[in-house]
Amino acid sequence: MIKEIIVVEGRDDITAVKNAVEAEVIATGGFGYSKEFVENLKVIAEKRGIIILTDPDHAGERIRRDLAKHIKKCKHAFLPQGKAFKNGDIGVENATKEDIIEAIKRARPTMTKRREEFTKGDLIEYGLAGGVGSKRKREILGDLLGIGYGNSKQFLSRLNNFGISREEFIRALEMVDNYEG
Repeated sequence: MIKEIIVVEGRDDITAVKNAVEAEVIATGGFGYSKEFVENLKVIAEKRGIIILTDPDHAGERIRRDLAKHIKKCKHAFLPQGKAFKNGDIGVENATKEDIIEAIKRARPTMTKRREEFTKGDLIEYGLAGGVGSKRKREILGDLLGIGYGNSKQFLSRLNNFGISREEFIRALEMVDNYEG
């Protein structure tokens, strides 16, 4: 049984996660959650911890950012878009059990003290910003590192906020060209 409570967006996501792992799972109901819901999550985060696993789309990212803004002690689990896409629909409910398990295993806490290990210059130097194919490279690297996709500004923030080391970054970068995910 997973100690933390897993927070997802909807009922179908709850079903998918419970089919993959033994855990307590609650849904935000999309953007319709209340201040009371967030306050309850804060209490849960202090007692057991929470893992945020939202859909890898714009709405899911907005929900993730909003919850993380209010709840400092949480972990983030990410599913790559390609692993959560089925019949024109994107969501946690479309991922395989194996992909959900992997995302939860790789959940990362937000660092309480932000590091500045990486800069925008690093993204440019490694072809992750401002160049042909940089978006796809960020998608792949985000999957390899377990931090999800983001535009260059979001990606830089995730590298620093999730405590990615330079060594881990370089190892994953070396795997990008052979990626088949």
